[in-house]
Amino acid sequence: MTGEATEGSVPGADLAPLRAVARAAEADGGALVDRVSRLIEQTRGFVAAQTNAALTLRNWYIGQMVHVEVLGEQRAAYGSRIVATLSHQLTSRYGAGFDRTSLNRMVKFSQMFPEDEIGATLSHQLSWSHFRLLLRVENPAARAFYIEQAVAARLSVRALDELIGKQGYERKEIANTQTPAASPVPADSFRDPYLLDFLGLRDAYAERDLEEAIVHDLESFLLEVGNGWAFVARQKRMTIEHDDFYLDLLFYSRPLRRLIAVELKIGKFKASHKGQMELYLKWLNRYERREGEEAPVGLILCTETSREQIELLEMHKDGIVVAEYWTALPPKAELQARIQTIYHEAQERVARRRLAATDDDSDE
Repeated sequence: MTGEATEGSVPGADLAPLRAVARAAEADGGALVDRVSRLIEQTRGFVAAQTNAALTLRNWYIGQMVHVEVLGEQRAAYGSRIVATLSHQLTSRYGAGFDRTSLNRMVKFSQMFPEDEIGATLSHQLSWSHFRLLLRVENPAARAFYIEQAVAARLSVRALDELIGKQGYERKEIANTQTPAASPVPADSFRDPYLLDFLGLRDAYAERDLEEAIVHDLESFLLEVGNGWAFVARQKRMTIEHDDFYLDLLFYSRPLRRLIAVELKIGKFKASHKGQMELYLKWLNRYERREGEEAPVGLILCTETSREQIELLEMHKDGIVVAEYWTALPPKAELQARIQTIYHEAQERVARRRLAATDDDSDE
């Protein structure tokens, strides 16, 4: 009968996924101890995921209940008293985890994320520890970006914390100032500057040293540059008539469905770098682009960029992005201040472009 528990079942529990795990482990074959071990390990993952989803939803509902109670009183001071009293009562009953800070965090959580978004998707993809980090991000657009990155790249809590601390959203927006509408370069695909402190390069080094360091620590580099990038080649040889040219690094982006050519430069960006990358992209487009792929794009990484020069050259029209890379980071506060300064300058450039476009339209 519908709604009744069958013999041996747990009322209200959906065990279908667990049964699928057990059947899969059995179907894998092999020694009994290996099959049982796979079942144990996969069940642990299933239980952890279910526990996390339940904990996240619980905290959302606690926050919502407290918020409704506080609103009912319509007095901020009394609302604070409600939280303090509830915290004392819950701590007495259940121990740690329900102090005033935690309860206030739950209230903010319930107000910041819609119930259907938490219940249907995010509670199964992100842990409560992920959400605690996301609550620090006040800008809704930035928060949406970090959620997307965390889910798409399956970022650990530590990796998400590092991305937020290094202002991944602002660096993505800085890069986007180079890609106006109708640009061959997809928006939200690059960052500026790139933070390559993990390479361990100090003081003087050559372009070959930088290249070798990136190849040696590809995992960290791929995490910094974007989701779904795959390494293709180093020093990609391109023969044009009787001349050989060598591209520093070649990647393929699965989300963008295109090749990405990367050139490494020590020193400030030069206009001549544009022509070199244009040649590489045209060669790749003719000889390496496969059916179903988009046109290749280029990324020139320099020690220092000239953002106004890059804008004047209209690099985006040729599918080229130029970005700085920093191999040594200043202290956290200084790092954030420097990126914020570049970010605000980028916003000003966008505003000037829009104003100029408006003036041009009014003159017609």
